[in-house]
Amino acid sequence: MNTYHQTLRVDITGLPLEWVDYKEAVKLYAVDQVVYTLGNDLYTIYGGINAASGKQSSITVNSIIATNGRTKHFQDKMSQYTPPLNNQTLFKRDSYLCMYCGDRYNKRELTRDHITPISQGGNDDWNNVVSACKRCNHHKGGRTPEQAKVELLAIPFVPNYAEYIYLQGRNILADQMDFLLGYISKSSPIHHRIDLEKDNKDCLI
Repeated sequence: MNTYHQTLRVDITGLPLEWVDYKEAVKLYAVDQVVYTLGNDLYTIYGGINAASGKQSSITVNSIIATNGRTKHFQDKMSQYTPPLNNQTLFKRDSYLCMYCGDRYNKRELTRDHITPISQGGNDDWNNVVSACKRCNHHKGGRTPEQAKVELLAIPFVPNYAEYIYLQGRNILADQMDFLLGYISKSSPIHHRIDLEKDNKDCLI
């Protein structure tokens, strides 16, 4: 059984809600919360033998599952949603690139840089932070890019809810990606990030 891939949970209207691991996904099936499924089968969990029928119970988990709950009220709230800022999603938003030198790094080599430093009144929010390698962050120090005479390669942005779901995903499958892209505006910078990520994977093959 492959427990590495997450299942994308959506509401009954198809709105992406969250990623769930295999334990949570199986639980949703077991308590009859799954209304319908999309995409491909991920794995099958086998249980005990039914004494009356002699058959073994099983649950097949799909890559995308729709469940009850969170509909109209959640959709209204989502339009004003600001996702929590953390380094993991920040680095993925910026495609693991240093936004000053343009080189790609693993997450251990990246830092969160405040474009306008906190010491100069800058905020710790999505619009004021970018991924930066340790060398560039050290060089910039407590200065703005203009003061440090460095160029910012991309304008930071606040991910919407669907974009944040994408940024939280690990090893997203093709059918899950196709589904998520339907909820991400074609004008979103995320599309460029996805292309960069694909190019990076191709280079590693």
